[in-house]
Amino acid sequence: MKLHGSLLLAGASQSLAASFPRTTYGDNLRPLVESKALQALITTEGLMGNLEKLDAIAKANGGNRAFGLPGYAASVDYILSRTKDSKNFVTWVQDFPALFQNVDSITFSVSNTSYTVIGLAYSPSTTIEGYTAPLIVGASGPEGCTDAGYSGLDVKGKIVLVQRGSCPDGTTLAGRMKPAAKAGAMAVIIYNDIETPVTAGTLSNPNPEEYVPTGYINKDDGELLVQKLQSGESIAAYFQQTQTVETRITQNVFTETKDGDPTNVIMLGAHLDSVQAGAGINDDGSGSTLIMEIKTALEKFKVKNKVRFAWWGAEENGLLGSKYYTKNLNATTANNILAYLNFDMVSKGYFGVFDGDGSTHGLAGPPGSDAIEKIFVDDLTSKGINVTAARFTGGSDYQSFMNIGKPVGGMHTGTGVEQDPCYHQACDTIDNPEPATLTVNAKAAAHVLSILATKGQDLIPKSPVNATMITSRGLIGREIEWTKDENERHLATCGDNK
Repeated sequence: MKLHGSLLLAGASQSLAASFPRTTYGDNLRPLVESKALQALITTEGLMGNLEKLDAIAKANGGNRAFGLPGYAASVDYILSRTKDSKNFVTWVQDFPALFQNVDSITFSVSNTSYTVIGLAYSPSTTIEGYTAPLIVGASGPEGCTDAGYSGLDVKGKIVLVQRGSCPDGTTLAGRMKPAAKAGAMAVIIYNDIETPVTAGTLSNPNPEEYVPTGYINKDDGELLVQKLQSGESIAAYFQQTQTVETRITQNVFTETKDGDPTNVIMLGAHLDSVQAGAGINDDGSGSTLIMEIKTALEKFKVKNKVRFAWWGAEENGLLGSKYYTKNLNATTANNILAYLNFDMVSKGYFGVFDGDGSTHGLAGPPGSDAIEKIFVDDLTSKGINVTAARFTGGSDYQSFMNIGKPVGGMHTGTGVEQDPCYHQACDTIDNPEPATLTVNAKAAAHVLSILATKGQDLIPKSPVNATMITSRGLIGREIEWTKDENERHLATCGDNK
């Protein structure tokens, strides 16, 4: 229908505004964001529709959306297609360099029996031909993390079999390999300490002086080989692995409201990348769609505080996107951030809200994190939802903001086998999420945003940052002791499984 100027009179404006989306009539006619109205625009169909798109992207690109590979680039394009033309938002991309790793070939076999084996990221390569050498059981338990544990073992020139386990340096893989390597092992095979099939793991960074070629096998296979060796059987093993390790440029994607106080910015973030093993639809397509649907709903409202949405890149390689962002903030921009909300795995498991006040797990977020937790918990409990206090393990992008002293909060539904047996697995596809769980969490997040976008400046104390405080580790002198849970597989740093 063609509208003539004579129709645009004061008397007609109310009926026209009712007939068309308010965003088409400019900023003045958009109402201030309000919880019920914002939640009403969050739908299961919208949330799942984005996940279907991300699942299709993975299927078209080798089964994943991992950093440095075509599936991630296509995921960035999809986010941009949903954000770049928004009238009331500004969208941009931040390029950053990140260390890419890919296992080009790998084989582990014993007596002509091949075993499922994963190449740990940043492991050195063997020769092209591979190694054939005696297989020997390495040190176990706490001693498996120490040089002393190998004082009585002859491992020189052999392939050493050890079990994954926590070490004092905070690692579970690298700390088990390094003592064997120092004792002269030719290679190390680590077997899992939980029943979940192995799909990924990393040594955190290249270190050819201390590392030897290392593979990662399933718990049952490792235990069977240990039994054979401990019964006196002599076993020769074959291990071959080649890896590509190189710097590649990847992206974070941001979009923020044009209106709102730029000195009190509310940030919401989710990582956009998956692991190489699968499509990453719960981890973390679920967080990505949650913030996308809130952003889409927010287009119809005004805010008092500026709202910025972030889709992080290379999170699975060690929170690289959010670390790059926070490390490269100038003091003014950092000071303008009032709070950060993180959504990483929010569609399958318990209803988890981060333990902002530390009352459950002992580690509190920076001042103001308790207020964020309370808004989440009050909303969910008012709806009859049983809330679980989620730990700050350091395993997701909130870590980058805690490191610069910013109040943090958010939701997380768990990575334990009971919560998501498809965590970091090929089965984390469109069939994995629970739509009802995702919808409840998205509406709760919308509620919290509506409060912070209008009243956050009154509820959360400002955390000042100066230029000398922003370093590669965040706050100088601040070493956060991350909490741990034996059932939690999303520990500091995410993607490390170190």
